[in-house]
This record gives sequence, structure tokens and C-alpha cells, in this order.
Amino acid sequence: MKNFDANTIIKVAIADDHALFRTGVKTSLSSRKDIQMVAEAENGMQLLNLLKHIKPDVVLLDIQMPIMDGLTTLPEIKKLYPDVKVIMLSMHNDHSMISRMMEIGANSYLTKESGAEMIYEAVKGVYENEFYFNDLTNKALLNGLRSKTHSESMRPQDVQLNDKEVTILKLMCEEKSTKEIADLVDLSPRTVEAIRDKLKTKTGTTSIAGLVMYAVKAGLVEQ
Repeated sequence: MKNFDANTIIKVAIADDHALFRTGVKTSLSSRKDIQMVAEAENGMQLLNLLKHIKPDVVLLDIQMPIMDGLTTLPEIKKLYPDVKVIMLSMHNDHSMISRMMEIGANSYLTKESGAEMIYEAVKGVYENEFYFNDLTNKALLNGLRSKTHSESMRPQDVQLNDKEVTILKLMCEEKSTKEIADLVDLSPRTVEAIRDKLKTKTGTTSIAGLVMYAVKAGLVEQ
């Protein structure tokens, strides 16, 4: 998680096979003084080739594209460039698809009907807080939880968390940034990040979304 200041420029790339949509997003984001568009691609393969030379902070990734779609591209980005945040874009708001995306590492999910303001908020959100949840992702994650069988995932009672870990997990579920959490629990941001990594190990999750799902499943936060 980044400490955000007024001079920070967030570098953004977009991969989408619809030139008109790409142009619209680029135009609206480029008008923001804290955003710099650094790359555009029309499929996942083209994007991965660009990422060898250009390192954006955030990638807007369409799910349905020819040659190499977003579903195939997302795990590759996460494996090769774990620090790059990925916002998935789709025409559909299919809950099972959203849950799946979040579980394999997406930092947020937007439908293509999202306005310029929401796309900007999501870019800033994933850059500052690692994830950006909206009504769509929240509903999808909760629906995903309800339909999951216990055999598929670790049962909450198998994990022992101490009070500090529980407090930090709850604050993460409230979408507090690392710095906000650090201030609230009187620890350094680095210590908070270390506890967050320990939480991932303890709960067997690999992403912030996984931790949030775990917290809901364990009854630590209200649905």
C-alpha cells in the first residue's frame, strides 16, 4: 500500500479490444492531473509484451478479448508483476465470475457502464489501498461465500488469530489504508503490513479479497 501525496502520479495501462471504449477511458483518465496513461493494448498478449518494457501501477483489463482474454492474462500479470494492480472490466455483472476474478488476484471489478468518476475512484482505490470494493464486488463475494462448500476452503475455526490480528483484519474489511490502520492500532505501517502477510499465511489466502472473504466466513464482520 502506498502513501499517497498530492504529487503522486499513478501510471495506468488499459487492455480492451474496443478502440472506442479504450479512447473514452484514456481521455477521461488523462484529464486527471494525478493519472498518466502509459500503455494501451487490444488483447492480453499485446499487454504482456508491453509490460516487459513499461511498468504501470494499475492495469484496466477487459475480460473478453480475442487472442488472449482477461481471464488468461490476469494470473500471468500477477505471477510476473505481483506489484501491478489489476481492475477487471466486463459488460456483465456475473457474481460467480467476479468472485473467481477476485480470488485469483483481481484488485477490483467494474462493469463497462461504470462512469468516468467510478473508474477514477477505482484506480485511486487500488493504488492506495490495494483493492477497491463496490456494491458489485461485495455482493459477488458474499454470494460466492454462501455457495461455497466447507470442504473447498479452510474452516474458520481451524485458525487461531490473536486480538491484534482480528482488529487489523476488521479494519481492512472497512477498507482502511495501511497508514490509517497503523494510526488506529498504534503500530508502524511496516508492522501492519507484516501482520497482514501473516494473516494471509495463517488463513491460507493469497489476496486481500481472500482475507475479506475469510473474515466474513468466520463471522468477524457483518454481512
